[in-house]
Amino acid sequence: MQKVKPKKALGQHFLTDLSVARRIAATLDDFHGMPVMEVGPGMGVLTQFLLESGHDVKVAEIDTESVEYLRREFPALEAAGGIMECDFLRTDLAKVYPDGQKFCVIGNYPYNISSQIFFHVLEYKDQVACCSGMLQREVAERLAAAPGTKARGILSVLLQAWYDVEYLFTVSEHVFNPPPKVKSGVIKMTRNGVTSLGCDERLFKTVVKTSFGQRRKTLRNSLRGLFPASVPLPDHEIMSLRPEQLSVDRFIELTNLITSYRTEAQ
Repeated sequence: MQKVKPKKALGQHFLTDLSVARRIAATLDDFHGMPVMEVGPGMGVLTQFLLESGHDVKVAEIDTESVEYLRREFPALEAAGGIMECDFLRTDLAKVYPDGQKFCVIGNYPYNISSQIFFHVLEYKDQVACCSGMLQREVAERLAAAPGTKARGILSVLLQAWYDVEYLFTVSEHVFNPPPKVKSGVIKMTRNGVTSLGCDERLFKTVVKTSFGQRRKTLRNSLRGLFPASVPLPDHEIMSLRPEQLSVDRFIELTNLITSYRTEAQ
């Protein structure tokens, strides 16, 4: 059977080590019976193990050549309507899984859009019970980064507010065609029990993004524009910190501090 040619424009690096694919598929063993959406299946190296495990699988693939290959190689999946030729980032997952149905997301994610994929998953956090898969190691480390580490960033905080994020294992660049220039990392995100952050969630996102946008500055300097111009900045120890030092709870505390100052200024 003719193989799919990897396309640089799509960030395609096809995994060739079946043992790694099996390990990635096994990250969803705790969610047996829950529907699974695989992002960018390519030639189905991960898909085959998801199907073997009995998962109800749908795949989202933007590459026409890959879609044609999957339809030939996985006729049962095609017959069940499981092969979706679409851009995952533009797909309304609530329509794919209606009525608030819970599901999992998995994939060997294209490096060039992996952050966008996780932002998209966050939009459906009340439905996505687990999200796992492989991405560039540095990005994977960032998603799981703890407070006080240099790798911590916007997605670290936004994801960890709603998910328990684990860095599972590293994958060599030599098990791909073509080999990427960097190593890969596999993560698993499991939805935690949080239903509300206890703050203005829209402002919370703004606080996180603004503070990391000037991460070398203390919060006193980076967040000045979020406080009312008519009042002095709070004399609070949190304002002397830098964003990577804050846990999710402390970002919530900071958001509520800003909210209180805005309320008093009205």
